Amino acid sequence: MAEHPSIMTGIFKRPFDEQVAFFRSKLGNLVPTRRWDDMMRSAHDTGFMVAGAAKADLLADFAAAVDRVVAEGKGLEAFRRDFMAIAERRGWAGFTGDESPARRAWRTRTIYTTNARTSYNAGRNAQLREAEYPYLIYRHGDSRVPRPQHLAWDGLVLPADDPFWQAHKPQNGWGCTCYILGARSERGARRLGGDPEKKKPANWDEIDPKTGAPVGIDKGWDYAPGESVVDEVRKMAEKTRQWEYTLAKAFMQGVPESVRDQLARSYRSLPSVADDARRYAGRVIEQRTAADIPPYLTMGLLTADDAAAVGRIKSAEVAGYDYAFDADAVRHIQGGHGGLDSEAPRGQRQVTAADYGRLPFLLNTAAAIMDVGTSYSTGQPVIEYRWDVDGEKWRAVFEIRRKRRMMVPISLYITKESGQP
Repeated sequence: MAEHPSIMTGIFKRPFDEQVAFFRSKLGNLVPTRRWDDMMRSAHDTGFMVAGAAKADLLADFAAAVDRVVAEGKGLEAFRRDFMAIAERRGWAGFTGDESPARRAWRTRTIYTTNARTSYNAGRNAQLREAEYPYLIYRHGDSRVPRPQHLAWDGLVLPADDPFWQAHKPQNGWGCTCYILGARSERGARRLGGDPEKKKPANWDEIDPKTGAPVGIDKGWDYAPGESVVDEVRKMAEKTRQWEYTLAKAFMQGVPESVRDQLARSYRSLPSVADDARRYAGRVIEQRTAADIPPYLTMGLLTADDAAAVGRIKSAEVAGYDYAFDADAVRHIQGGHGGLDSEAPRGQRQVTAADYGRLPFLLNTAAAIMDVGTSYSTGQPVIEYRWDVDGEKWRAVFEIRRKRRMMVPISLYITKESGQP
């Protein structure tokens, strides 16, 4: 573990195992609420909420969108698009009060940063506990509008078991970007910007009657994020080091099936997932370098109904598998169906990058599926999915890859219905 991590990197660029483990440990408990203070303090360690979201499908959609932020490092604009699309699709109006663009921007930014920073701080807390640092250092996060008390705590060095940390481990309010570091010695603390001579303020445990929290801490933030589940997070994070390419596939087996299926469908409905699928295929079609193309791109887990349907047709156990792309499969599809000249005589149109972007959503809709034998190139079992889409007939052949526990489209062809231009 790095001695002096970048909090912005941890949140926005490269999520780490403990951060992901903390957030995903909450996904089995989606909590309906009316107000932001319906859940307080450490209740956030074990449940996911978005203030005012009371319906299960709406909560699952938001949980999937936030999961992409925490686990995949998605940025604010991608999250904002997902959030607004969810609100529109689910008919969730009035979630910002006056519905002005400024209020919408504020609400989405608040949800984004709060979940990212809380999961970051909870993950860091687990790391620091694992490392058994004897000293912790409070560091101010350079907020645009610094809180005087938080600035006053900057550089404070205290033993890890000091009661100060019970309420003052960051974050300590809405928009707070403070964080803590660990040190083996007072000398090490100085190297990290700490001041071992600095004393706790005399009123550090004085309660502000307006907030019910110590002075300088916002209402509801007087707790250490992740502290109540730190041992569970550490154990879960250790398992992630042995998981396959997608953390979601392995972890979601511990989430109740009904919630897991909701999250899978929600994931495939997100605009950012469609964008990623389209961009992934586009990079392959443009023959980008391997460094620009990840080995796989998930489209989310099969639901229980998906797995049961495949099992009936192929006598194959695919529970826990996910739908995914890989670069070779996209190349194979484009080689067979990506040319305008080759497809027109067949009454078909060429497959484009945009079509791959539609597949995640289509996998959430009713499809006719049938056994089409085995792949002639790999010998793996294959199944064909059929949809009628906007006057076109889509046929996607998925290969069942048992070793990787995934189903990958290896053929996609699109035929216009008779009479269509």
